[in-house]
Amino acid sequence: MRGLKPILMLAWLAWTAVPPQWRPLPLPAEARALIERQKSGAYVLSDNEWYNWCPSVLPAPDGRYHMFHSRWRKSVGFDAWLAMSEIVHRVADRPEGPFRFASVAISDKGPGRGEWFTAHNPKIKFFESRYYLYFVQTRAPMSDAEREELSRAGAKHPRWMEVRNNQRIFIASSASLDGPWQISRQPIVEPAAAIERLAVNPAVARGPDGTYVMIVKGDKPGEKRFIRNQAVATARQPEGPWTILPKAAIDDMDTEDASLWYSNVWKRFFAVFHAHTFIGVIESANGLDWHRARQFELTKRTLAFDDGVTWIPDRMERPFVLPDKTGNPRFLYVACKKGNHSAIVVIPLTSKP
Repeated sequence: MRGLKPILMLAWLAWTAVPPQWRPLPLPAEARALIERQKSGAYVLSDNEWYNWCPSVLPAPDGRYHMFHSRWRKSVGFDAWLAMSEIVHRVADRPEGPFRFASVAISDKGPGRGEWFTAHNPKIKFFESRYYLYFVQTRAPMSDAEREELSRAGAKHPRWMEVRNNQRIFIASSASLDGPWQISRQPIVEPAAAIERLAVNPAVARGPDGTYVMIVKGDKPGEKRFIRNQAVATARQPEGPWTILPKAAIDDMDTEDASLWYSNVWKRFFAVFHAHTFIGVIESANGLDWHRARQFELTKRTLAFDDGVTWIPDRMERPFVLPDKTGNPRFLYVACKKGNHSAIVVIPLTSKP
């Protein structure tokens, strides 16, 4: 038995030195039926009136799981995310749901927000005894009727690029997940250094030294093609001030929708992102210098079910990873759309060395 302890220690060190491969598990066939019927239940959040998108989940001291996600009415079209999105708070007893409606956390516009409107890309975090909701707004002198007109026309609208390029990251804070939410009067992140024109898709984690790290998306500077960079920003406080660094986390391919966390087991940051045909993984020892993870592709743009059927959506975006307390991923939340059907889907993950 004397030699067992060193052997176990060596095995532990070997395991923690190289992160495992994470593999999506098949979903119950019943979940596919929910998606097709646009109904909500375990593993699926869907309905026939709203596009539900951008999931972010936080386990709370009450033992429940709190989801904050964006939504906008199907009646005004999918492109209404830019001008008419709101953020909803839902609660579940289990990480896979079903998630019950609690409230509209941040509406598409409201008092004190001036010309800023829409509420999109939420990320809910708990730092220093307070809840922080990072999200995106945009601005333009526009009436409600003009916002609806832009939403219905989409990219064909003459002011689409103006509204698209005015997107900025804001932060709302509260002592309770039920609000009320105090929204920053001004953006906390502006495009700079590795990104230009817009700052969206905030993903935030705190490192072991207390530094806050954000991955934020914007257009790649000097690029004529449609390439969005994943920039890195740092701060000493959750609300900032945030500084965007010159070196991007990803600048060699078009990506978006990062989700970020720190693992105490592997002593590094991880982030997942959406790259059109797959959900990818990058990692960093310090939160500043990023590279492709050993498992660069977490999953293709497909959902597998336990009856052997696979479902390939037109879009599978906004990945969010819910890790356990050690930073080992347990669930992957994605927003899917096929035709006019949309759903937030919860995919269990397993790991092996």
